[in-house]
Amino acid sequence: MPLLKLNGVTVDFPFTPYDCQKDYMTKVLECLKQSHNGVLESPTGTGKTLCLLCATLAWREHFKDSISARKISEKLKGAEMFPNTPFSSWGTAATDGDKPVYYTDIPKIIYASRTHSQLAQVISELKNTTYRPKVCVLGSREQLCINQEVMRQESNHVKVHMCRDKVSTRSCGFYNNVEERSSDRELLNSILDVEDLVKFGNKQRVCPYFLTRSLKQHADIIFMPYNYLLDPKSRRAHNIELNKAVVIFDEAHNVERMCEESTSFDLTPYDVASAITAVDRLLEEKAKEVSRGDSVTEDINVESLSSGSKLEVTTIAKVKQILLDLEAAIDSIDVPSEKGITKPGIFIYELLEKAHLTYSTKTAVYEALEQIIGSLTGKPGAFLNSNGLQKLADIIQLVFCGEPSELDRQRKMESYSAYFKVHIHRDTSAAKKKQAADPWASASSKKQGNILSYWCFSPGFSMQELVNQGVRCIILTSGTLSPLTTFTSEMRINFPVLLENGHVISRDQIYVRVLDQGPDSVVLSSAFNRRFIPEVMASLGNTVAVWVSDECLYLSLVEVTKSPTRSRVKQLLPRKLAADPTRADGSPGYDLVAPYGFCSYQSGKLQHEL
Repeated sequence: MPLLKLNGVTVDFPFTPYDCQKDYMTKVLECLKQSHNGVLESPTGTGKTLCLLCATLAWREHFKDSISARKISEKLKGAEMFPNTPFSSWGTAATDGDKPVYYTDIPKIIYASRTHSQLAQVISELKNTTYRPKVCVLGSREQLCINQEVMRQESNHVKVHMCRDKVSTRSCGFYNNVEERSSDRELLNSILDVEDLVKFGNKQRVCPYFLTRSLKQHADIIFMPYNYLLDPKSRRAHNIELNKAVVIFDEAHNVERMCEESTSFDLTPYDVASAITAVDRLLEEKAKEVSRGDSVTEDINVESLSSGSKLEVTTIAKVKQILLDLEAAIDSIDVPSEKGITKPGIFIYELLEKAHLTYSTKTAVYEALEQIIGSLTGKPGAFLNSNGLQKLADIIQLVFCGEPSELDRQRKMESYSAYFKVHIHRDTSAAKKKQAADPWASASSKKQGNILSYWCFSPGFSMQELVNQGVRCIILTSGTLSPLTTFTSEMRINFPVLLENGHVISRDQIYVRVLDQGPDSVVLSSAFNRRFIPEVMASLGNTVAVWVSDECLYLSLVEVTKSPTRSRVKQLLPRKLAADPTRADGSPGYDLVAPYGFCSYQSGKLQHEL
């Protein structure tokens, strides 16, 4: 494989690169070496993923080698390098001018794309390179849990709490095997995607979800969907350490929308009412466990909420009071019309304070909510909906993010809320009517109320949060990011490195036009009522080499072979057209074998790209 010297780093690339690929890798290396953020656009088909992987992993090896060389040099000079640092942490220094600076580890690479299926393609590309880093793929319990009792639960947060309960009581056999199997040679020496991890877990009877947490500690490169990075709740849940890490967003044209969606919420009257109903039933159950003389109606004092392992009746009662006050505060806002009213983002703090939700109380309330949700999880025969409680817990984490000092809180609240708007509007949705028909819902959950919406209108909030975590650099890349000036300004962070790459295919190599008639003047149409007319199929078969579906391709070729012009088109046809009835989705498929010319069918998306 060719060895390239780019920006002072030797890159092992699988084949001779095009000029645009060299330009792309040079820009990636500039971001990594200079700790600069970058926005890199390169058209679809120019090998962005392969370039990203090879350049990034080559830089990491170069970084590691430069540290080793520095240590050897210092050893030869007889210098005692960082005497208070254990030998096991060697291999972690870097240079800051002439002064040596020592890191606790080599920077981790965090590679994020939109979905796990896209990440699987990235991992497949990685396997085609000579690089063999330690790899970890993060996923949710939904994708990685193999405990059937947990997976039978309907909602995700119930699965989470049931899993936590089984882990704490060591009643999950798969989890109990994690420590023993986490050092398995097959696991450590392989590059596995989510599907591979699940297969390994089933084979070895070990939990893939907690295996990934073990692998993450020592991984060189960590793959994850980018909502795990952009959503503060997910970032905390997966314990993603970003300090000095290199963060790469592939397919970054979706990042703007994801930034805004992951930090927005809608709290409906049903959410609050169902939370009150769940707390009521738990309160009744807990009340039976205490003497009749115990009081559960003391004045609200959120700071005194129980944070112990045992859930007290007074804790449940105080959470119920918070929910009632929140419901009253939202419904007390006068909404003049169905369009609702919009207020500045800072209003969210004023509103939540009426329900005793502030920076001072957030930790106590959140821990109490987690205890209550955990108590509700897995109760047999109980029709308890804890989704509303979970939503409130998520809202607390979002609105009261960070740990500002008392003196700095007002400034932080103003800074955070500048990206948001609060919108209050009446609940007149069809979903509300459907929820109202729920026979298990209380009377309070059926009444009409106001919806509280907290909407983010700038991806800059999430991007600045990442920067505040101390990342080394952020690289955003995709095939469609132009215009870059608009894209970068919306991100609200500095991007010193920019690239708008050309395509590997030159303009004189492709010619795209739309034909509405065949050579016999028959109108070409893929409309359902015309696509199978013999004349249309014959005309199409005599005209083009690209079809909109494999079925149209097959039938067109069949018609052409029947027509008098078959000798003329014989050179363009495949020698053999084989039907394949064994597709995974049960649909008929057709394989082209040894074609003389190029025949294919294209999805609408690919036609749009052309």
